[in-house]
Amino acid sequence: MLAAAHHDGSPLYVSTMSPRLGESVSLRLRTHRDHQPAMVVLRTVHDGEPFVAHAEVSQSDGVDTWWEVSIEARNTITHYRWLLSGGAYEYSWLTAAGLIDHDVPDATDFVITALPAPPAWMLSSVIYQVFPDRFARGSQFDQEDTSAAKYGTALPDWAVPRAWGQHPEGRSPNTPFEFYGGDLDGVREHLDHLQALGVDTLYMTPIFPAGSSHRYDASTFDTIDPLLGGDAALASLNRAAHERGMQVIGDITLNHSGATHEWFVAAQDPAAPEREYFRFGDEFTHGYVCWWDIPSLPKFDHTSAALRDRLVRDPDSTIRRWVGGIEGFDGWRVDVANMSGRMGATDLAHELARDTLQAMRLEDPDLLLVAEHGHDASDDLLGDGWHGTMNYAGFTRQVWSWLRSPEFNENFIGLPVEIPVITGQSAVASMRAFHGRIPWRSLLASWNILGSHDTARIRTVVGTAERQIAALAMAVGLPGVPMIFAGDEIGETGWWGEDARTTFPWNTPENWESSILEAYTDLIHLRRSSSALATGGLRWVHVGNDSLAFLREHPDETLLIVVTRGQSEAIRIPLIDVNATTLDRVFGFTAEITAGHAVIDIPSAGAGIWRLT
Repeated sequence: MLAAAHHDGSPLYVSTMSPRLGESVSLRLRTHRDHQPAMVVLRTVHDGEPFVAHAEVSQSDGVDTWWEVSIEARNTITHYRWLLSGGAYEYSWLTAAGLIDHDVPDATDFVITALPAPPAWMLSSVIYQVFPDRFARGSQFDQEDTSAAKYGTALPDWAVPRAWGQHPEGRSPNTPFEFYGGDLDGVREHLDHLQALGVDTLYMTPIFPAGSSHRYDASTFDTIDPLLGGDAALASLNRAAHERGMQVIGDITLNHSGATHEWFVAAQDPAAPEREYFRFGDEFTHGYVCWWDIPSLPKFDHTSAALRDRLVRDPDSTIRRWVGGIEGFDGWRVDVANMSGRMGATDLAHELARDTLQAMRLEDPDLLLVAEHGHDASDDLLGDGWHGTMNYAGFTRQVWSWLRSPEFNENFIGLPVEIPVITGQSAVASMRAFHGRIPWRSLLASWNILGSHDTARIRTVVGTAERQIAALAMAVGLPGVPMIFAGDEIGETGWWGEDARTTFPWNTPENWESSILEAYTDLIHLRRSSSALATGGLRWVHVGNDSLAFLREHPDETLLIVVTRGQSEAIRIPLIDVNATTLDRVFGFTAEITAGHAVIDIPSAGAGIWRLT
């Protein structure tokens, strides 16, 4: 695999990920000494027309030859691909999906985006997701109270009180309404835990008043839920996080509100201005369009300019009023972004994404905007809207399928089948297929998710601590931003989304799985400190049924990462082919150098990481 020609969007190959319009960009291609082409040509597209430019050899070290060519970032989005001809290559194209020996459409071409870059802080970040009701109660409450807690405020009619530590019913009429009383003061009081873990970015599911404990059915966007502590508690939490050098990401629904939302209540009057915010009609099951035909979630009609102003564009809009400054969010995660702005014949999704990003930049140009998207998000990640996606399609599915425990028999993230068990070859092929369709910088801004409040917990999916560590090594090691669901770092379990929304057992640390916590701490700190893991390129070294090995390469650092789902044959890597003579163990498995090869024994499931020099 190391002999294959290689290019990606990282600093070794591209002089800038975000050029200005008209700026010259230097592009480099690496070829191996034993597989040299006679000619290398770059094909790009300017103003809709393809052009070619001949690459010249700029460097050769006896192992690799580097070909270089410069092009102009003439358009906002520039597509390009490499043609290798003659020598060891008869006629081959190199696109972001890999090397192929036949003509293919442009869908997997490499992409340069001449648009403002995502915030730089995101590149080395690690996301920690909190479901506020289940994370922690503020210290004014008795954490060990086993009765229905006295929450300090009158509970709404929908709430079904639960004792802290009681397992959610998971699948029952009570599921959306089980109320444990976690709040924003509780989150603030446990920021030490996040910092010790190495996390620098907190992401919370919605915190607006609503008719459920998940709060995706907001009743207003103008205040923070008093059950969570209200506006003052959010300001205090954000201030405390920022003083520690941490970021905080909020969660917003641009697709729908709750049926009790003040806008929807007003819209019941046909003469009300808010009427146009939604789409009413006798042809709809409930008399109006709603998300997934759930009547408590009326869907926004983004053909309404007034709605867009109030939700996104105005200075006091929902998007703008809660971001920026020491007491504001550092960005938004957008719930069901794939559906937002899309309704029947109407498709305003791209326009909505652009409006949202532009509005946020008026408050602070360094804010992050990430979309929830459960399938192929490539058409929505061109760089002018969402910075990245929650990468269920191009990361989570492959990791789950490769590492799945035989005992885990739940549905496959939205499909009515059990998760298939696949080979390492299939997992890598699937990841490359998805990653090949989005710009490199959009991949770096997307979240590598092992589990979330909407899924089973990773420990339950994979079954063992060793396989969970392998999964985390992939989340930390592959391009993208790792996202940790609160509780995964201590070995919490859960078979599906609601079953996994357990309370954090702060008062029983003796039950935490120390080996998992130690591995999470080590790998997260490594991710935060490594330039190779932040922006380095990706080259696959070994792809087998049960073990995978890849390089993350940066001008300042090269890391070799090996992950495996069980005991397998040793992996042997010729050091000369990775321009190295030594390897220093950073994490996990041990290795030795024998006859110029790095030899990695694979005693069990797990991972190993080495720094190459």
